[in-house]
Amino acid sequence: MTRSLDSHSPKLAGRLASVLAAATCLVAGASVAAAENVELRMATLAPTGSSWMKILDKAAVDVDKATEGRVKVKYYADGVQGDEREVIRKINLGQLDGAAVTSIGMSMIDESIRVLELPMMFDDIKELDYVADKMWKHFQKKFAKKGFRLNDRGDVGWVYFMSKTKVESLKDLKSLKVWMWGDDALVKAMYKKLGISGVPLGVPEVLPALESARITACYGSPLAAMALGWGEKVKFMTSMPMSYAIGATVLKEDALKKISSEDQKAVEKLTKNASKSLRKKIRKDNDDSKKKMKRKGVKIVDSPADMVQEFRTAAEAVWKEQVGKIYSQAELDDVLKYRAEYRAKKGGGAAATKAAK
Repeated sequence: MTRSLDSHSPKLAGRLASVLAAATCLVAGASVAAAENVELRMATLAPTGSSWMKILDKAAVDVDKATEGRVKVKYYADGVQGDEREVIRKINLGQLDGAAVTSIGMSMIDESIRVLELPMMFDDIKELDYVADKMWKHFQKKFAKKGFRLNDRGDVGWVYFMSKTKVESLKDLKSLKVWMWGDDALVKAMYKKLGISGVPLGVPEVLPALESARITACYGSPLAAMALGWGEKVKFMTSMPMSYAIGATVLKEDALKKISSEDQKAVEKLTKNASKSLRKKIRKDNDDSKKKMKRKGVKIVDSPADMVQEFRTAAEAVWKEQVGKIYSQAELDDVLKYRAEYRAKKGGGAAATKAAK
């Protein structure tokens, strides 16, 4: 016996109508959400008025204009949201949407990106650029899998040791109370290898620690040192940079889903342009800050060849030891491969100790 569909058509029609109504509501809701004004809450350690904030603030204004006010970016500068570990925690809790961070902050999302900041790895900036550009998409994919948008690379600069007393040898450095960013696994490993007893502190704690003599040496780029007030508290800086520090803005993908695809494209384009401008500006300002430090009486001390070699030997051991802990063997191999590729094309790079002169 065959049942007629007609006998059930009123019920079927009712069910279909309910399903279609629900679907319509969902689509409409999604459209409304995408059309709503969105404020992206971003945190950074960068000081108000610094080169970093000038570029980030300009990018925020550009985003507002490009999206006709639908997307606004609010930056909490000066580390008011805490050190970078705390900032990433707040992003994961939904209290913030993103941040402009150093590689330390990025490492709280995926630590393997630190392979681009290995101590004593690069001889000049162009060498770093070549390697980082080759590998950046790899890290963007890794961040995406963890729910984050990793935007284009920014800059912090060459990292030097700065101290209250002259450092002409590893022995001199070991005799000081040297700051160590508590969340920096690479520097911690490097200090251990060199026999340096670091004083673990967050970035906001460094200035008062220098003032109170809790620490007598720190490390950073000239621009960061001047922007954060450290440059006023030290008298000497090594000519040897330990590494080149990078940064980037990261955004939680959940926050971006609130923005229409059209506005997302505009934000992405402006962010990419801002990153390029930032790298160019920060590099110039690091040079200018170095000159400013010298005018204020900070002396750049030539790092002897034996000290440089001690750092290189320790660094190369650290590169190998951190495989499987911070990054994979394949990632380290890629850095070395692309570095060799660049050097083969350019005929080698300048010695790292020349970067400070």
